[in-house]
Amino acid sequence: MAAHMQKNNKPGKPGGKEAQPLIIAKTPAEEQRLKLERLMRNPDKPAPIPDRPKEWNPRAPPEFVRDVMGSSAGAGSGEFHVYRHLRRREYQRQDFLDKMSEKQNEDLDYLDKVEQNKQAAEERTAKRRKKREKLRKKKLMAKKAKEEAKKKNEEDSDNSSDSSEEEEEGKEEEEDREADDDAEAPSFIMGRK
Repeated sequence: MAAHMQKNNKPGKPGGKEAQPLIIAKTPAEEQRLKLERLMRNPDKPAPIPDRPKEWNPRAPPEFVRDVMGSSAGAGSGEFHVYRHLRRREYQRQDFLDKMSEKQNEDLDYLDKVEQNKQAAEERTAKRRKKREKLRKKKLMAKKAKEEAKKKNEEDSDNSSDSSEEEEEGKEEEEDREADDDAEAPSFIMGRK
């Protein structure tokens, strides 16, 4: 036995793992740190995740009551305690049903409120989208008007002498197009005298 103690040099578990000193946590933070250290010693081992606690359900009321208490005389002294337990259990069941119905109503109210919030947000978004579209169209129109004015100014300065020649060429091209057209000639032409 002494040879065994000399081999490990430490009392406790014989073998490969060193004995961990016992550390008592003084604060909750220290306790959490110790738990994390213990988990991180062997990262391959799965961490224990507790299951969600099951919700309490009252025992269902009996389908057939065998010992019905009557109002006649002769009830024993123990009958009151049986009645008291049955009454307490029934009150618990009714409270549970009331709480469940209240919870369902709150859930429905919450869903309605979420839907109303979505609708209101969608209306605000649509209104702002419409406003942005109007603003974009306005800017586009202003930009086009600016470009047209710029082009007109350039044409007026460059083509003040060539404008009469262009008008005559435009009239000749129009007449050529009308002559080439195989369709019936319209009975009147708008814009001509």
